[in-house]
Amino acid sequence: MNQVQLAKQLKVSCESCSLSELCLPRGLTSIEMTQLDDHIERPRKLEASSLIYQPGDKFFGFYAVRSGGVKTYLTKKTGEQQILGFHLPGEIFGLDGIEHNSHRCYASTMDNTSYCAIPFEKLDELCGVLPDLRTQVYKLLGHEINCDHSHQLLLGQQTAHERLATFLLSISSRFKHRGFSATSFMLPMSRHDIACFLGIAVETVSRLFKSFQQQGIVKINRKQVDILDMNLLNGLVANCEETDS
Repeated sequence: MNQVQLAKQLKVSCESCSLSELCLPRGLTSIEMTQLDDHIERPRKLEASSLIYQPGDKFFGFYAVRSGGVKTYLTKKTGEQQILGFHLPGEIFGLDGIEHNSHRCYASTMDNTSYCAIPFEKLDELCGVLPDLRTQVYKLLGHEINCDHSHQLLLGQQTAHERLATFLLSISSRFKHRGFSATSFMLPMSRHDIACFLGIAVETVSRLFKSFQQQGIVKINRKQVDILDMNLLNGLVANCEETDS
């Protein structure tokens, strides 16, 4: 099979993609979706722990996760990672490169991952003729800002118990939004990555998971999470008075 045949076999249009309602094509007509689809490069498949871009790399455009998951992060002087965000199927990443036309952080796969990509110049051009797409991009940028604000609030004002509970509720909500179970799911990220994202020690994450299990809130089996009592989990965020870090 030659490269052209392989590309045709692998190509999945936006219109037939099950994630289109969570991604940039959301709200577009079939004709508009075809216009967008003509400029999208897909699919790219990478193994776990593969680097997609790093600080200083030239900004290409927006990336959309199709399967697996991606984490974005910075590195401290100690070499330790500061996780900025986790991106699940249907979610967009790569926006950090817009301002200076180069990336300011790392993006790496957490599992075997595939993603689509669209050059920013083409996207900007299409936004000029497709108002619904322009609106979707604006919403995407607004969502990114809100996520940054929420993360700052989490790190600055929440206790360790609240941070982990908030994190589990967020992942639960995002899986539910994708049509999956909100109470039984597999975490694509490691406990170390969770700790780096929440700004707490890995030992604290393990201890809190054990505590949540003892309280009958969740059941944890490695990366498999089953939420047994959603009300109690929500209650941890609203009423937790612990001061662990």
